[in-house]
Amino acid sequence: MSLANEQYPPLVVMGVQGCGKSTAGQAVAARLGLPFLDGDDLHPASNKAKMASGHPLTDEDREPWLRAIGRELAAGLENGTATVVACSSLKRQYRDLIRSYAPGTRFIHLEGSRELIADRLSRRDHEYMPPTLLDSQFATLEPLGEDEAGIRLSITLSLDEIAAAAAAAFTPAGS
Repeated sequence: MSLANEQYPPLVVMGVQGCGKSTAGQAVAARLGLPFLDGDDLHPASNKAKMASGHPLTDEDREPWLRAIGRELAAGLENGTATVVACSSLKRQYRDLIRSYAPGTRFIHLEGSRELIADRLSRRDHEYMPPTLLDSQFATLEPLGEDEAGIRLSITLSLDEIAAAAAAAFTPAGS
């Protein structure tokens, strides 16, 4: 176990679909020497099927998924390892639920215009998340609040710049 794993807080890279959560999350994890988990891997099959059919998830649909993410972050902490997770975390209540399992979790909110993200989505093929759900994602989004622990970063930054900003913002304890 690396020293970094013991000192960084759990991190969630958040934002609407197509903002680059998974790619940025992997870059942040690599920069900080932490494990990475794509929250999409924890969605139940029913959620994936619902989204694939073009229907947005409800709060009730998301709750078990968010609990699973919170449990994963907490398990990492119990093992002395902070984890970086990609998870939309669109509403404050979702972030609060995650923090209820893993207090101290910090969020990296990737922000971009609807037009830029729609353009990105037009050039990718996602297993179950069609571009038609983008408007529902923006409608649900509650940006990271000023009183919430975390940072807001533009998706126009390079992956290196995003990872460097995370490293600067979440300096290990005792540094």
